[in-house]
Amino acid sequence: MSTAYPRPQLVRSHWVSLNGPWKFQFDPERRFRHPANIKSWPMQINVPFPPESETSGIGERGFHQVCWYEREFTIEAEGKHILLHFGAVDYYAKVWINGHKVITHEGGHTPFYVDITFALSESGSQVVTVMVEDDPHDLTKPRGKQDWHLEPHSIWYPRTTGIWQTVWIERVPPTFIQKIRWTPYMEQFALGFEAHVVGNLTGDLIVEIILRHESRVLAHDSYRVINGETDRRIIISDPGIEDSRNELLWSPERPTLLDAEIRLKRGDKVLDEFTSYTAIRSVNILRDRFMLNGRPYQLRLVLDQGYWPDTLLAAPDDDALRRDVELAKAMGFNGVRKHQKVEDPRYLYWADRLGLLVWEEMPSAYRFTRTTIQRLVREWIEVIERDFSHPCIIVWVPFNESWGVPELNNVREHRDAIEALYHLTKTLDSTRPVIGNDGWESSATDIIGIHDYDSNPDQLNQRYGIGINVEQLFDRRRPGGRILTLDGYPHQGQPIMLTEFGGIAYVKCPEPGVRQAWGYSVARTDEEFTRMYEQIVAVVAHCSLFSGFCYTQFADTFQEANGLLCADRTPKIPLEEIYRATKFYRWFNPV
Repeated sequence: MSTAYPRPQLVRSHWVSLNGPWKFQFDPERRFRHPANIKSWPMQINVPFPPESETSGIGERGFHQVCWYEREFTIEAEGKHILLHFGAVDYYAKVWINGHKVITHEGGHTPFYVDITFALSESGSQVVTVMVEDDPHDLTKPRGKQDWHLEPHSIWYPRTTGIWQTVWIERVPPTFIQKIRWTPYMEQFALGFEAHVVGNLTGDLIVEIILRHESRVLAHDSYRVINGETDRRIIISDPGIEDSRNELLWSPERPTLLDAEIRLKRGDKVLDEFTSYTAIRSVNILRDRFMLNGRPYQLRLVLDQGYWPDTLLAAPDDDALRRDVELAKAMGFNGVRKHQKVEDPRYLYWADRLGLLVWEEMPSAYRFTRTTIQRLVREWIEVIERDFSHPCIIVWVPFNESWGVPELNNVREHRDAIEALYHLTKTLDSTRPVIGNDGWESSATDIIGIHDYDSNPDQLNQRYGIGINVEQLFDRRRPGGRILTLDGYPHQGQPIMLTEFGGIAYVKCPEPGVRQAWGYSVARTDEEFTRMYEQIVAVVAHCSLFSGFCYTQFADTFQEANGLLCADRTPKIPLEEIYRATKFYRWFNPV
């Protein structure tokens, strides 16, 4: 598997992928406590594909609470520091280098790294061992759509255990920039830049930034590092006429990225250097409309669960991630709602570069306990930290359909959890809207999302169309048997969006091993599927009540056959027909 650089907004030249063959074994009886206990390795796995996937070479979808990985690699420090990175390991990981424990990490969707220099062998030949615990029955951890039953049921799918994103090493100087953050300020035509420096902080440390659009230098500035931090606002050189300024704004229609060269210097000596990118754009709410770059913007989203038949949550390769972005755009959508998955940063890179909006959603836990909330909060903070600088991300969604907080009407702690995560998210990122709980039972939220799978266009038009009384909508409508807003949280003018609808099942390409495919409604021919999609999108798109919509869904996902694409991304009907219906919807006249 060819591997693109895993961290696209901080790209160094000296790195090596550790993807590929690793020794592997399950440990159902927890026999091993240390790599030295393991005398033989009966299996081999293809990292970063989970052992439940066919591409991993294992393809075992039973219950596996503990598993072990090991591989050799060659590297010498040569006066530098060696960092070992994991893109994502589900769920609890413990890592050894040459028998020395170097790090533990809890959380199945976020990256972690460790400086392994102290544990390296002088010979240059190294061994990395990883133990993973992932209790398949634990409903208090954020697990998204991973099923806790042996066989996938309803809307849940095969589990993902262990390593499922790229493992890699990079060589850095003793003093280096650990992380950066970009914040766009469209009104001032400026960019906020933050850098965190680690290592020897003595002397006069300077961060130098060169910002370019194509061949033109927009800024070339230097900033002092104080206590390991630099936090500055970069003013973009005046592009001149207003049209030129607008050309530098990022949007799906014009995804303009600004390239950056960043150097950490002590005096004239360059200590660390890498490339990055950013963009100027704004997202906010103005009364009942979503605003992009200061103008009302109608969202046309598709729900995307990010599964592949042979690799599960792990992408087959970087080309597959790019292709998913291209397909969403080719079907007429300007964004995706990444549902119950924190997607690989390479997907966000392609969304940034090709121009696709992304709603990022925290994978749910399904049992409410103090442990659940602690886990959610810790991992959600890591999610926001990882993805804050991507211009494609426009909305954060910490909860979906009251999953994990099922008693919002009756239990104060459940309601407090929604409000706490909403306000925590707004504190960590004041630049984006936040949906506290998408689907129904809204309380603290910037957008009210409604999930409604009624397949009858007439009824949808009567419910949300011309002349609808918004107060009656919130008093009477109960999709899924749930009220739209909790008591004490009446609609206060926020934008209203239909964030799940459609779900037309058309079994054009049956998935092997799926006993019974399903959806919320059924089409049996190309013509019927086309007509049903055109009609339901037309009704929703013409409802002035909605400032956006999200159709379910992008591709078939195991037993759910309600995708516009088959699971292998083959279009069920020509992409041109889907594009016309999605973007140039004709008005449907209800009977």
